[in-house]
Amino acid sequence: MKKISVLLALLLFPALFVQAQSPVPAFISDSLDTYIQRGMQDWEIPGMSLAIVKDGQVVLSKGYGVRDLLTQKPVDDKTLFYIASNTKLFTGTAVAKLYYEGSLKMDEKVSTYLPWFSLYDKNSTQLVSVRDILSHRLGTQTFQGDFTFWGTTLTREQVVRKMALLKPSAPFRQNFGYCNAGYAAAGLIVEQVSGKKWEAYVRDNFLTPLGMFDTYLTSSDAISRPNIATPYSTSFTPLQAIPYDEVDAIGPAGNMLSCAQDMAKWLQLQLDSGRYNGKRILDWGAVYETRKGNTVVNTRRSSYAPQHFSMYGLGLFSGDYNGRQIYWHTGGAFGFVSVTCFVPEETLGLVILTNQDNQNFFEALRYQILDAYLGMPYVDRSAFFLNFHRRSQQETARIQAEYRNKVNAKPALPVPTKGITGTYKNFLYDLIEIKEENQELQVHFGLHKNLKARLEYMGQNEFLLSYNNPGYGMHPVKAVFKGKKMVSVEIKAPDFLEYDPYTFSR
Repeated sequence: MKKISVLLALLLFPALFVQAQSPVPAFISDSLDTYIQRGMQDWEIPGMSLAIVKDGQVVLSKGYGVRDLLTQKPVDDKTLFYIASNTKLFTGTAVAKLYYEGSLKMDEKVSTYLPWFSLYDKNSTQLVSVRDILSHRLGTQTFQGDFTFWGTTLTREQVVRKMALLKPSAPFRQNFGYCNAGYAAAGLIVEQVSGKKWEAYVRDNFLTPLGMFDTYLTSSDAISRPNIATPYSTSFTPLQAIPYDEVDAIGPAGNMLSCAQDMAKWLQLQLDSGRYNGKRILDWGAVYETRKGNTVVNTRRSSYAPQHFSMYGLGLFSGDYNGRQIYWHTGGAFGFVSVTCFVPEETLGLVILTNQDNQNFFEALRYQILDAYLGMPYVDRSAFFLNFHRRSQQETARIQAEYRNKVNAKPALPVPTKGITGTYKNFLYDLIEIKEENQELQVHFGLHKNLKARLEYMGQNEFLLSYNNPGYGMHPVKAVFKGKKMVSVEIKAPDFLEYDPYTFSR
């Protein structure tokens, strides 16, 4: 790490630069390391990695904590984390590069490049452009379809073909609705136009020129990487390790594995108008194209940050922050959350990678660092977010206890068990099978090869659905009975995967 005394002083003692005449409270005088270590303990985060770029230099690149609680192996700045939706800027940049070079037209119809492409609405299909699928303005609800697309055995083309089954909840091009499948479609367009798979195109045009040799574009082999963090969650249970995601089918939306050291190089390219170490990697026009606001996300003043609006470009959010324009994206996979953020006016960038998915410390730290560099008065943002988080966790525990009490009361099933077992179908997901195994009702998912869930009756035509993967949690689900059979049942995924339940029917 290069020592730049003024920058580090600004980072460690922000109040000194905001109110130089005021005494500095002891809490503010904590070092950055102390602040992070306390935050990781408060939020139960096993491991974290952080890089900060300022004025073209990497002023901090460091790991904190451990990548695995059992082995206690430490995190360093080359430890791999899922960067999840931070992948989207790589995809948006790939499309922008092809556009700037004249290989495709950003506002051309998707069907020009994928003739079979279709949305639910015929008129939207005839209008939808490459820019539309990258800008989350298709009319679908945020995360719609993701339970079907995330971690399943579908191919990338099968995911994109199923977009025709996503009934929009809003008019086309009117509202922001975060659509991962749209980025899978963009990946296929990159392949169609360039003649290279999305993975090869990103590797050849960005990762190799930048020397990002510890960044990977597939997750199916994540577990074999020697210096990878283990995913953890506290969403539905005490802190617990959970399985690695395998999401290669929607890779262009959120599949990449990277580390703080490599992501600092990506930030340097963003902050130097497409150059790295003085060498032009990407034309400025392509960089600028990713930053243009295509979809309004929010126009309300934030209640906790000096921000008034946000827009979405090509894999990138933009907005204001204390008078500067900032760009950022967060990423979430099971067991991992991260954020990448940069402020071109201040030649400032940062990346935060963590291996616990039920926490807001990664965002609190982002704001804390922005506050320090951009002249905001000191506020302990971690403490602010933690108050809400702990109340939410207490409420989750209370509700889960209520569910268990209902199950433990052992209400009688309204039909014989054989009237429940069998195959059920959903128009988007396709098939599940409910079997009786060891005197329990088990749901087997046709598209998720390792996912199962237990159904326990709670009365009132309602089951408690508990997944074998703790990250998916437990959820109350409704069923419909007719005669001596169950004719349909809801299946619910966690809200951070998809909001609405799926109805499966015989």
